[in-house]
Amino acid sequence: MAKDQIRLDNNGYESPTGRLFVDRNTARITDLSKVRLLRCGVDTVRQLYKGLLRPEILGLFDKPGAIVDFAGDRWHAGRVSRDSGYQYKLQNADLGFVLLVKNFNAKAENIGPHLKVEVSPHAIDSLSPERLQARLDHYAAQVLTNIEVNQCAVHLALDLQGWTPPADLVARMHCRARTHRDVSGINELHWATKSSVYGRGETSMFGSANGLQLCIYNKTEQAKATDKLDYWESVWRRRDSFDDTDPDNYNPAQDVWRVELRYHHSIVQQFASGSVDLQSGQTIDTRTFAAFSQHLDGLWRYGLSQFKLIARPGYFEPIWTLIRDDVRVDLPVDSLLDETEYKRYHKTARGFSGKNVELFLGNFVSLLARERVGARRAFHRLKDWECWPVIRDHYAAKGMDEDALYKHIKGILEERYVRWGRAV
Repeated sequence: MAKDQIRLDNNGYESPTGRLFVDRNTARITDLSKVRLLRCGVDTVRQLYKGLLRPEILGLFDKPGAIVDFAGDRWHAGRVSRDSGYQYKLQNADLGFVLLVKNFNAKAENIGPHLKVEVSPHAIDSLSPERLQARLDHYAAQVLTNIEVNQCAVHLALDLQGWTPPADLVARMHCRARTHRDVSGINELHWATKSSVYGRGETSMFGSANGLQLCIYNKTEQAKATDKLDYWESVWRRRDSFDDTDPDNYNPAQDVWRVELRYHHSIVQQFASGSVDLQSGQTIDTRTFAAFSQHLDGLWRYGLSQFKLIARPGYFEPIWTLIRDDVRVDLPVDSLLDETEYKRYHKTARGFSGKNVELFLGNFVSLLARERVGARRAFHRLKDWECWPVIRDHYAAKGMDEDALYKHIKGILEERYVRWGRAV
């Protein structure tokens, strides 16, 4: 279990808010007094809904690329890639909303998860959680009948100056995540629905997009690339910043770095199902962003406990202690951090017979052979599936890591080809 270094104030006394950190064994001092915490806020909200599509909705997409009337505003209607899980989208960048409509895996005439509403930072910033939820629900009512709120996904982002990631960030970042991507020095990055092109963009990502993901990147460069620097500078210059250690706060001559935690809706659901109100003993059991917004401080702390930046074995890097303990998510709601015990409720592969996984893999390989799909392509598709964690954990319990599982699939696929042919 990693420990924090000793925190001292400017007079050398121990203080829970001090910016001087002392290593207990080496007596090395780290001074973070120049670090400016500009803002920690919600960068993205994705609210999911189930329901029955209104008959007139699909008519909005008869002419892809057209500007259409919807819910009292003008929207751009178009198709989206299958990777999104949906067929169509309505977008109004000025309002800050994108509606993904008609789930690929459900028929239009059936009740299903047919709507996901994505909200941009400027819309989140301009509306309270209650007003934002009302807007989301209003759009949902225009798209669906028999509405059921499914769950939300959120991205929490801290912007700071006076700190840059260490060169050995990857080596010192301890986490359970099986995935890491370091895209330092590349010229093209894909940011959700945008493609940003710039030189020497520095980004590290830990974890997977369908779970809990940590991203650390140069926000100044990314904002320039997407032509959003003016907006973000107006946010960073606000006088109500929660960090009052520097009266000048934002310094335009310095780059801003972002530490971002991205929570898939399945992870938020695990928190909603496992976290308990300390007074009532009941699980919080939220489904909407507005209901969950009081718990975002707990979500922030949890994320920084899952990803640990280590100074040396057994001790946190001082910056990690600072942003874990001193940061609060900037929202006009009362935080329930001290009134809730935060836990995730996990469904594991032990909850049912592993025979289900084995049967699925056998049928999966048969379909691969029939469709003449190679093992490598099939394995990447399998990892993108929502049920991948159960499959991965089942085989991990049998002593098989991801590389061994890939070789296992490749082997039984080859056997299938040799014994029965590719498309028989």
